[in-house]
Amino acid sequence: MDFVRIVCAILLPPLGVFLQVGFGLDFWINILLTLFGYIPGIVHAVWIIAKK
Repeated sequence: MDFVRIVCAILLPPLGVFLQVGFGLDFWINILLTLFGYIPGIVHAVWIIAKK
């Protein structure tokens, strides 16, 4: 299942975070990072998925 989350995180970073933690603080932080730049959003999403 982590593989699916990582693929979702690469394509749409907030979706990958949502699948891991739901509508938590990490989800909203990831939306902000994705809006500021797509790459920071991806890095944050993969980090959240790998951390859990």
